[in-house]
Amino acid sequence: MRHSFNLIAGILACVAVSIVASAQLLPAQTPTTAPANPSITDPLGRETPSGTVYGFLQAVQSANYATASQYLQLSNAKRLSEGQDLSTKLKVVMDRAYSGNLRRISNAPEGTVQEGVAPDRQRIGLLSAGDVEANLDLVRISDPGGARIWLISSDTLTKVPDLFDQLEVHQVETRLPLFLVQHNFLGLPLWQWLALLLAIPIAAGLGWLAVWLLGLPLALRRGPTPRAASWSAISRPLWLVSATLIHGVFTRYLSLPLLPRHHYQMAAGTVLIIGASWLVQRTLQQIARRLRQRAIYTGRTGAGSVMLLGERILKALILIVAVFAILHSLGFNMTTALAGLGIGGIAVAFAAQKTLENLFGGISVLGDEVIHVGDLCRFGEREGTVEDISLRSTRIRTPERTELSIPNGSLATMNVENLTRRDKMLFRTNIGLRCETSADQLRYVLAHVRKLLYEHPKVETDGARIRFIGIDESSLTLELFCYILTRNAPEFLAIREDLLLRIMDLVAASGTTFAFPSRTLYLGRDSGLDKEKTAATAGQVQQWRENSKLPFPDYAPSDISEFSNSLPYPQTDSALRSKK
Repeated sequence: MRHSFNLIAGILACVAVSIVASAQLLPAQTPTTAPANPSITDPLGRETPSGTVYGFLQAVQSANYATASQYLQLSNAKRLSEGQDLSTKLKVVMDRAYSGNLRRISNAPEGTVQEGVAPDRQRIGLLSAGDVEANLDLVRISDPGGARIWLISSDTLTKVPDLFDQLEVHQVETRLPLFLVQHNFLGLPLWQWLALLLAIPIAAGLGWLAVWLLGLPLALRRGPTPRAASWSAISRPLWLVSATLIHGVFTRYLSLPLLPRHHYQMAAGTVLIIGASWLVQRTLQQIARRLRQRAIYTGRTGAGSVMLLGERILKALILIVAVFAILHSLGFNMTTALAGLGIGGIAVAFAAQKTLENLFGGISVLGDEVIHVGDLCRFGEREGTVEDISLRSTRIRTPERTELSIPNGSLATMNVENLTRRDKMLFRTNIGLRCETSADQLRYVLAHVRKLLYEHPKVETDGARIRFIGIDESSLTLELFCYILTRNAPEFLAIREDLLLRIMDLVAASGTTFAFPSRTLYLGRDSGLDKEKTAATAGQVQQWRENSKLPFPDYAPSDISEFSNSLPYPQTDSALRSKK
């Protein structure tokens, strides 16, 4: 409470201090465009409409009536006789009866084109008191020195006495001590300075009360909740905004003079923009956090990362918009600034082309959710586990335990194979048997290996096959193709090992052996093939023929369904089976 109160009080105090500072500056909007004849300038800054208005207000606020009368369209005789009186009355009328916006007054020597107004005139507002109204107009004339200057028109000046007579004395001023009313400091009576300073703690307290009342339903709930945490995050900027608005309402009832009121509005507007941008950023942060947590909870970590990036970009945009809004409220010409920002943005885009490429590549990778942290992937010819996905690059841990960094721009155009997302794993290999293997031995091996694939509970029956695909120079080649029903790599290695060992047993049982790409020089008599096993194999195949159950080109569907998934796995003497 005390910290936030000091924060708001300090910022609102800057509003009052800014009036002091702005009163020393002449004027907030200075001429930026040279007059038609640059060799002739006006020492009073009357080349532009804004220069005339601010110059008059500054001069009359300083009680320099001789200078103030130079801004009025009067003859020399009337300037000497009526200049001080008209200047004083016009200031009072402008302070209390002016409706308009000083920031919209043209800062160009030629003024701005206004519908229904002559080219050499500018209408900058309306003066209204009682039943008397008059347009506050400026007229452009040539002074004796040859410069083109703007003056407050004589048509407006003729209505000033009537407007002044319609004004009523402030009821507050009649009840205050005279020294607070009669003594001024920087264009403001002392009682208005005192009221401005007293309004700061009052506005801060009322702002805190408003925020507390809004958050009361959440405070009544037991225990911390996500909504309470979000409300706590936005309460301070909301406090600042509400306190600034309440202080502005108090100030409106003080009827500040026009020039100090203008500078107060600029300062209060700056504080309000800061508070509003702070509030929007905090609100965006809480919304993005909730959405990011929901995405991560549902497993969409990539979407969560993209939301984090989007949150940071939006925060930067809010900051840029706030800066431009503050500059605009202070009266700066934003056309040049926006043009410079566009040119600078193009230059930065060309200079940081690769960086932007990697940035958008990272957004693409995170948004598509092709890979996640922890996935085992193949990137071109390299393979590894994803350890981190940043905005510039993706880091991969390779099987050699080295760290591979791939720029996201390259990753977005690369063929990425996500091995973690396999629903099953492929087992494919070629088996070579010696060329001396007989056809019946080959049939025996094919039939029993095929049966093995059907029987094994970890092998997908559909699509599992072993085929005799060729007679090579040193072997008879069989191709084995099947899917192992696992996604875990170590388990896949164990199942593949089990299948290969069983296949070796079947090949040995058939009486033949595996072929190797080598040449053998026989120095003794070759014992040849095992005659007993060869005879047994031939007998088995002959029995299949006699019973019309030769399993070629495949087993009958009834046989497949009979022994499908019937093979014990792990084997009966396996250590894993003994634990079950």
